[in-house]
Amino acid sequence: MEASRKLICRQRHYSVVEEKEGRSFVTNLVKDLGLGQLELSRRGAKVISKGNKLHLQLDQETGDLLLDEKVDREELCGHTEPCLLSFQVLLDNPLVIFQAELEVTDINDHSPEFLDKETVLKISESSLPGATFPLKNAQDMDVGQNGIDNYLVSSNSYFRVLTRKRSDGKKYPELVLDRALDREEEAELRLTLTAQDGGSPPRSGTTEVHIEVLDFNDNAPQFEQLFYRVQIPEDSPIGFLIITVSATDKDIGVNGEISYSLFQVSDDISKTFSIHPLTGEVRLKEHLDFEKTQSYEINIEARDAGTFSGKCTILTQVMDVNDHAPEIILSAFTNSILENLPESMVAVFSVSDLDSGENGKISCSIQDDLPFFLKPSGENFYTLLSQKPLDRETVPEYNITITVADMGSPILKTQVNLTVQVSDINDNPPIFTQTSYTLFIRENNSPALHIGTISATDSDSGSNAHISYSLLPPEDQQLALTSLVSINPDNGQLFALRAMDYESLQAFEFHVGATDGGSPALSSQALVRIVVLDDNDNVPFVLYPLQNASAPYTELLPRAAEPGYLVTKVVAVDRDSGQNAWLSFQLLKATEPGLFSVWAHNGEVRTTRLLSERDVPKHRLVLLVKDNGDPPRSASVTLHVLLVDGFSQPYLPLPEVARDPAHEDSELTLYLVIALASVSLLFLVSVLLFVGVRLCRKARAASLSDCSVPEGRFPGHLVDVSGAGTLSQSYQYEVCLAGDSGTGD
Repeated sequence: MEASRKLICRQRHYSVVEEKEGRSFVTNLVKDLGLGQLELSRRGAKVISKGNKLHLQLDQETGDLLLDEKVDREELCGHTEPCLLSFQVLLDNPLVIFQAELEVTDINDHSPEFLDKETVLKISESSLPGATFPLKNAQDMDVGQNGIDNYLVSSNSYFRVLTRKRSDGKKYPELVLDRALDREEEAELRLTLTAQDGGSPPRSGTTEVHIEVLDFNDNAPQFEQLFYRVQIPEDSPIGFLIITVSATDKDIGVNGEISYSLFQVSDDISKTFSIHPLTGEVRLKEHLDFEKTQSYEINIEARDAGTFSGKCTILTQVMDVNDHAPEIILSAFTNSILENLPESMVAVFSVSDLDSGENGKISCSIQDDLPFFLKPSGENFYTLLSQKPLDRETVPEYNITITVADMGSPILKTQVNLTVQVSDINDNPPIFTQTSYTLFIRENNSPALHIGTISATDSDSGSNAHISYSLLPPEDQQLALTSLVSINPDNGQLFALRAMDYESLQAFEFHVGATDGGSPALSSQALVRIVVLDDNDNVPFVLYPLQNASAPYTELLPRAAEPGYLVTKVVAVDRDSGQNAWLSFQLLKATEPGLFSVWAHNGEVRTTRLLSERDVPKHRLVLLVKDNGDPPRSASVTLHVLLVDGFSQPYLPLPEVARDPAHEDSELTLYLVIALASVSLLFLVSVLLFVGVRLCRKARAASLSDCSVPEGRFPGHLVDVSGAGTLSQSYQYEVCLAGDSGTGD
């Protein structure tokens, strides 16, 4: 070591006022240290503050020492008074170290504040005037004369307040009873307690004191000791048992039941310590820090079920241990990196430890299962990098924990959690939930009817996952797709543009495209098949007999027909399908009820009995053709049947307008009335008719004996009914003439 270098220590004192705006002037080192104007810069003057609490700036040209930011005395020193912060001024060639301290003086910038908005006191009515009742003190972050100065209570007839000082210098209020209480006269009181500080102008805070007047109780709990002294290592775990206090009460019953609680506690004490209300066990709620607080004064109150309470104090000394953990300072951090890049920088950070030796040696690590690694980048600097290309669709986010541990005993660690988002690129096309869709729509739908929804997903994010849907040109060029359906490009909902007609279009198919919003855009497609469901919108149509002919069609029925004889077959069709096209037939009206019947499933009209001479020659039948839809649709068919003695009888055309059956019924009624009135005449006429009929039948039998009619009275081969419900052949007639007539008519 050179002889010219030596260490000189001097102590100097400076002061600044807290909360001062702008840059605060501390001193001029050129004048204060007696140096030349250029000596500071020549000798490399440096200012070092312990713990980096002060941000001092030295102007090398002027020698002014400045505090370059506003300081908060309460943040720097808390309740410590005076607030002294040490710093050093270093000069080289030769080495000189000037010791200095900066005092931050307090201003009255905080108001007193009670921790509780309301305090409840239970006071026995037997309490004598002059009895005192300590109350919880207010908190004031300021110190000295700016701290709490005195307490006031609102005007009342029973109490006044005294301001007391504890051993640590803090002031607390104490209520003094001036006049005896009477619970029967006034069971409760509400007072306003005000705390004032000594600042100029003074600040104040208030709380409500609720006093409940109780019945007589004459014994207060007594602690075994008024003062307890304990020592606690600062690394004691949360829940550590500090001490167990005990108090007794000579009363019995509920007045002798004791509960323990913290009394007149500051915010720090209430956060750090707790007491069990029944056992008196005092335990640690929060980790201690010797560098922050070296001792605590804990006041304990033991209260019985009545009005009395006892007090004791626990003086707690915090024992120092090695508790400086390593520190991590982030210099740069990127919370979002692109996927598919081979290597990306996430963060740059530095590590430090205030301890020395083994306790100051640091190791740094992250989790082993992450695709990232730490790369040393200079002394105590590290760079966090990705090892390989990342895939956002597999893992969109990583939580990286940087762990810094020293090598002391015990080992202390510091962890920093970083959340890294993997940014998306458009590397995934949309995927439909189904490769093909089959949707159903009933015909005669209303326009703009929602048919269904086509859905696709995209594993990308943001605009890369925004999907738009569109109709692709159909393969069938004859299909006017754009006039049939439309699709909502945002949600894939399909709508029918017009009413569908099953009879003209039963089904059609097309492709739907899904395109994302990336650049370049990716797309996919799915097949959609629309099936039109039939609706019962067509009435049955009668093919035979035709109902729109100019003249009604007449069926001939021989009077000799056997029961079950096929008169005709009604043939009808329905343009609908399925059960909507299943037809059934029903006889609604007939001139002669009971003579004809219709088969429900094939429309065959047959006779149900033998014909007689009394049956009228002309019959009118009304049939109903009905489908099986819901609701069913129907059509009516009118048949005209003419009774003939044989197919040789000349055809007698029916009048175009059939007679009204109701009119025929009225005529029959008239005939019956006349017959009843003329019984004798009717009998005679009946005998004559009987004789005439017998003679006519004999003559007809003789004339028909010369005519050859194969296969019975009405050959079956003349009518052929196909299974399709239509008549395949028309009726055929054979006319026989008498051999001895000699005429060709």
